[in-house]
Amino acid sequence: MSIAGEGCEILVPFSERKTLQEIERSLTTTYKKNVWGKFIKAINDYNLVEEGDKVAVAISGGKDSLILAKLFQELKKHKKVDFEVEFIAMDPGYHKEIRKLLEENCKFLEIPVKIYESGIFNVIDKIAQDYPCYMCARMRRGSLYEYAQSLGCNKLALGHHFNDVIETVMLNVIYGGTFKSMLPKLKAQNFENMEIIRPMYLIEEDNIKNWIQSAGIWPLNCACMVAAKKIGNKRYEIRELIKNLKAQNKDVDKCIFRSQENIQMDSVVGWRDKKGEKHSYLDYYDDDAMMFDDPSDF
Repeated sequence: MSIAGEGCEILVPFSERKTLQEIERSLTTTYKKNVWGKFIKAINDYNLVEEGDKVAVAISGGKDSLILAKLFQELKKHKKVDFEVEFIAMDPGYHKEIRKLLEENCKFLEIPVKIYESGIFNVIDKIAQDYPCYMCARMRRGSLYEYAQSLGCNKLALGHHFNDVIETVMLNVIYGGTFKSMLPKLKAQNFENMEIIRPMYLIEEDNIKNWIQSAGIWPLNCACMVAAKKIGNKRYEIRELIKNLKAQNKDVDKCIFRSQENIQMDSVVGWRDKKGEKHSYLDYYDDDAMMFDDPSDF
């Protein structure tokens, strides 16, 4: 079923819609290990939600943001950390049927979302070239920051998950010629006292799909009115590459994820510091205190 334009389909669930009570309960029962547990682990491991925070949860209407909203509601129920939460959704220029689906899903799931309009799709359509997604993402991020800050929030929670992280690593290696990851939290450069947090950092996408399908919810899969008219998205190519690699090694995704945590600085030719200054291992080659490993026998 497609209502978002060519190439942008709604993910159709396989089951009948469950009751809200069943959907909420499943997060801490059926999906306790693979969703709820990993959500809590990320929050604890990376200090994502702390006492006194006011978190804006960004909702696009897709499966990732809907489950993120329900996870935050569940976290509030447990009251282990005293924090406030706002649920916000930006309408960048959705088709009216898309906007309606977003509103109906949030209403059914009892997510008290605040929706505001930005008109970003119109801007992107005029200025974007063959790959509009990067520019669109930056503009949407800035708009969400601004709106969240106007509500008194100090953190913006996004629905990026485990697969987004490893795809970002591979995108940067293959198309960017650099090793750079998607971090679990990041301070905003242009918005004072604001941070991005990614509480679903450890949750694999298949588990999110299973939850949304078992719930019987029709989320937005792609509501972009611009990208469908452009050439395409490199992220899809990387996704297929990882899928093919997993057919040979089922743990390849986990290895990619762990690589960002296990960088051997004495086994890389060069790196950049926070200021962007480039360093070479040759700068330290003659230092008697430095010993360089040879991983060639791996």
